[in-house]
Formats: sequence, C-alpha cells, structure tokens
Amino acid sequence: MIQFILKRLFVALCVCVAVSAISFALMFLSGDPAIAIAGSGGRAEDAEAIRIAYGFDRPIPIQYLDWVWSAMRGDFGQSIYFNIPVSEVIGNRIGVTLKLGITAFLVALVIAVPLGIAAALKPNGLIDRMALVIAVTGQAIPSFWLGLMAIVVFGVWYGWVPISGAQKWQGYILPVLVLSYYAIPAMMRITRSGMIGVLGSEYVRAAIAKGLPQHRVILGHALRNAVLPLVSLAAVQLGLLLSGSIVIESVFALNGMGRLAWESLLRSDLPVVQAIILLLSLLYVVLTTAADIVNALLDPRLRGTS
Repeated sequence: MIQFILKRLFVALCVCVAVSAISFALMFLSGDPAIAIAGSGGRAEDAEAIRIAYGFDRPIPIQYLDWVWSAMRGDFGQSIYFNIPVSEVIGNRIGVTLKLGITAFLVALVIAVPLGIAAALKPNGLIDRMALVIAVTGQAIPSFWLGLMAIVVFGVWYGWVPISGAQKWQGYILPVLVLSYYAIPAMMRITRSGMIGVLGSEYVRAAIAKGLPQHRVILGHALRNAVLPLVSLAAVQLGLLLSGSIVIESVFALNGMGRLAWESLLRSDLPVVQAIILLLSLLYVVLTTAADIVNALLDPRLRGTS
C-alpha cells in the first residue's frame, strides 16, 4: 500500500509541475506581457518600465523558477487591476466559492446516492423513470437558463428567496440547488449501475438466501463494492463544482473565484488568472489523488493496477 501511495504521489507531483508550467506560460500567450499590461495606449517607455518592474527582462527559465518558488510561499505577485497582492484578492473571494461548491456537492451526494440505490432496486419502476428524467434534464438544460428560470419563479414571482448576493445564507439556496442539479445525474447513474451489478452477484444472493434483512444486504454487503467507482467520480465532481461555477456566480451575482477569473480575463489581469488556474488545478490533482488512495484502501485489487 505504501508503494502504491508513493507512486500516486509521484504522478501527482509530475502533474503539478506540468500545471505550473502551463499556468506560467499563460502570461506569454498574448506576446510581450509588458506591452499587454501597458495597454493599447501605453508608450514604449511605459512598457520598458513595466518589463523591469515585473522582471520580464530576465531569462524565462529564471522567471519560471522564481514564480514557482514565490507561489509555494503563497506569493502570486501583484494584481495589475487592484494593485494589491494576488493572494489578498483571491482570499477575499475564495470563501464564497468554497461555500457554494462544497454545499452543492453535499446536496448532490445526499440526493444522488439514495436515488441511485432506489432506482437499482426496481429497474424500470417509477423511481427509476424519475431518475432517468432527472439525469436527462440535468445534462441537457443549460445552467444559465435554469439559473435565470429559478430567479424568475422562486425569487421574483413567489419571493421565497433572495435572487442575488451572499450577505445572508438564504442567498445561497438557489445557486446551490442549480449547481447541484448538474452533479446529480452522473453520481446517480453510476450508483445505479454499480448497485445493479453488485445485486446480481453470488455473495449478495447468498446473503439474501440466508434470510438477512434487505437493508443489511444493501448497506452492509452491496453498497461498499458498488460505491467504488463513485469515489473517483465524486472527487471529479467536487473539483468541477469548485472550478466550474463561473456561470452560476455570474447569474446570481456572487463574488467568488469563478466570477473573479472571468473579470480578470476581461481586465487582462494575468497574475490573478495565473494564480486561480494554478490553485484550482492543484485542488483537482489533490482530490483525484486522494480518491485513488481511498479506492485502493477499499479494494486491494486496485493497488496492482497503478
């Protein structure tokens, strides 16, 4: 098991190095970053002053190593638009994104797993058909349209919940429900397919033949093996919810990292964009690595497939 964990950590480290190189290269995708920061109305003298101030006149490998070393200490440079440290800009926004993403993930998990189990117990039954409708609509309806409809119906027509802002916890209700709606189908379907496969296995039939209660067979024997694929998928879904909430944060006027990334792109505030991409990518790597390790702990057979 230790060898498996070391291998996975080595792979994760390699991915982190690749992600950091890609994030750093974003600064140079539009050409000379000093000219991009100076803007279309900037003079050559301004661009030269920016080039010296930000260290763009040094060799690129030196700039990359210096940027990585600073990032490891939490220093992502200075925001061009806000003129304050990037870490401070992100620190003011990351709380909203974490609350939104983690709450939406938990809501999706609480709904998807029981629904997937219920659908697997009676394939083609009423609950299974309801689950199919949720899966199809969750994957087909655009998130911005569903968010706008939720605002119109529950915020404007009925006035049950606030339609924007995160000053009160009620402001998270609609964005959490809309965001979780897109994570439910994948987790629900993989739970359903896993349970159907496990319920047909010999050891489950043997447990039923022994006269064990249905809830003990499902929770004690079938669910553990059925959720193995769900562990990896749940890690991916959590990463997607934390990194892919740009549309939801914009629709509901939440000042999170997703909205900050979009605004920073429009303002050409490249240090902020670099830092957000790096942090979200590293979060994604950590989640998937942790999911692989948990899977290996639950199923020793997976340790030999690394």
